[in-house]
Amino acid sequence: MGESFTIQISSNLVRHLVDDGEKVKRKTRKPKPKINREPQKSETVHPKQLSDDSKTLNIPPSTGWPIQPPLYLPTPPPQKPAIAELDAIWSVLEASEKAVERLQKQEENMLHEVTQRAKELHDKEFKLPNRKPMPCLDEKDACLKCYKENTKDPLKCAQLVEGFAECARRVRQQVVAENN
Repeated sequence: MGESFTIQISSNLVRHLVDDGEKVKRKTRKPKPKINREPQKSETVHPKQLSDDSKTLNIPPSTGWPIQPPLYLPTPPPQKPAIAELDAIWSVLEASEKAVERLQKQEENMLHEVTQRAKELHDKEFKLPNRKPMPCLDEKDACLKCYKENTKDPLKCAQLVEGFAECARRVRQQVVAENN
C-alpha cells in the first residue's frame, strides 16, 4: 500500500455522473429483476477494458482493489447569467456614483448661494445708519451754558431759549415735509 496514485476527473465524467444522478431521481422505482447467480460472458470485465477505463481516470491498473464510487462534484454555475448580473450591478453602481457626484455639486452650489444670501442679509441688517448730526446742537449748548452761569436769574437766557425753540420748529417742519 506504499504506492501513491492520482485520479483525474474530467468535466465530461462529472457531467455524465450528474446527469445520471438526476435521471435516477426523476424515475420512479421499478421492481428489481431477479439476478441469475451464474456468470454470463457479457458481464465479465476484460483486462483490456479495465486498462482503457484506467487510462481515462489515470489510475494504474491493479487487481483486487475495490472500485470506490465517484465523488459528487457540483457543476459550476453558468457564467453568462453571473456576468449579466455583474454587469447590471456595475451599471447601477456607476449610475449611483454619478448621481452622488451630481448631488454633491448641487449641494456645493446651494451652500455657496445660501452663504452669499446670508452675507447680504447680514450686511443689510447690521449696517449702521448714517448718523445725522443732531439738529440745533449749538443752540442747545448755548442755553445750557447760560443756565449754569445764571442760576439765580434764569430770565436772562430767555432770548437763547427762543432761538433754540425756533430752530427746533424749523427742523420739525423739514422732517414732516420729507416724510410726505
